[in-house]
Amino acid sequence: MRREASVPRADFAEQAAKIGFAFAHIDGEAYWDESVRYVFSRREIEDDLEAATGELAALCHELVRRIVVTERMMARLGVPDHARDVIAESWSRRDPALYGRFDFAYDGKAPPKLLEYNADTPTSLFESSVVQWFWLEQMIASGQLPPGADQFNSLHEKLVARWGRIGAGRFLHLACLRDSVEDSGTTAYVEECARQAGLQTSLIDMGDIGLAPGRGFIDRSGRDIALMFKLYPWEWMFGEAFGKAPELRAARFVEPAWKMLLSSKGMLALLWEIAPGHPNLLPCFFEDDPRAAELGTRFARKPLFSREGGNVELHDGDRVVAGPDLAYGGRFVRQALNPLPDFSGNYPVCGCWLVGDEPAGLGLREDVSPVTGNRSRFVPHAILD
Repeated sequence: MRREASVPRADFAEQAAKIGFAFAHIDGEAYWDESVRYVFSRREIEDDLEAATGELAALCHELVRRIVVTERMMARLGVPDHARDVIAESWSRRDPALYGRFDFAYDGKAPPKLLEYNADTPTSLFESSVVQWFWLEQMIASGQLPPGADQFNSLHEKLVARWGRIGAGRFLHLACLRDSVEDSGTTAYVEECARQAGLQTSLIDMGDIGLAPGRGFIDRSGRDIALMFKLYPWEWMFGEAFGKAPELRAARFVEPAWKMLLSSKGMLALLWEIAPGHPNLLPCFFEDDPRAAELGTRFARKPLFSREGGNVELHDGDRVVAGPDLAYGGRFVRQALNPLPDFSGNYPVCGCWLVGDEPAGLGLREDVSPVTGNRSRFVPHAILD
């Protein structure tokens, strides 16, 4: 694994427009950065990152199987009372998941270590799938990369195939907060994958969802919402007025309700309980667990529910590095500190994708801060041997 300079395409703006990549810059700051690239060997990808992704996916399923049968474990994860039956029924039906992303600290030497699992509303999907694949093809065509260069990236094909199995010809609504350019771009890409799988679709805002008592959820045209992809967190949904509606049990959502159990950072502590010493896990405990003292003064403090590095603190003795204050509070976990690798003052996190239960790709985001946040840059990668 190495970080190296890469010559940006002179016609990048034109190429981005061709594929509908509208958020290469966010709020005036560069998000996509192709002035550098990360290069991996095939062994690093297949034996380390891909293998860890598949193994942890299986371990997460085992964890959910254990959680849903106990009120105590759901309570530890911060699941409200009225959500527990919805979640348990979702798991009992085996409501299918579309995708997820494990974020690893990895330097090409030690085994990748899981920092968190973006199980419910992961973004950076379009750039991991389509944008960096076109970059790779054009780098090869221009001679900047050799013909044998490859990428850990089967995302698009697997997403289309997965929608074919999930949708089975049904009409699909897709909802997000459309004012967010990143969320709307990600959701539009997911919609395109569903259409390629043969589904009829409608892209709506979360505010366009209504409830017809005794009938279920509907859109503004009055059409029933029977199957919906939502780029909107389950903990927010359960905290809103519709979150206690009995009709919530009848609708089918992607991601399904059982994914809320894995989107809580508390799952990191529970994973360590069921698989202590696993080479891809870090010791982790709920903050009110006396065992958290075992971590001493080197730990990452994380809210059970947070995104984009919000309210994360990295404690290294007397030194504390804090992520952005996004007002995430509540309960916390403490995870053994495993700093991201330092490549000349840049700290990359390796986001390994699942589609269904299959490892499907890699996206890297880096920052000059060791806490990855909303302003962190996306950098493409290649496999060279």
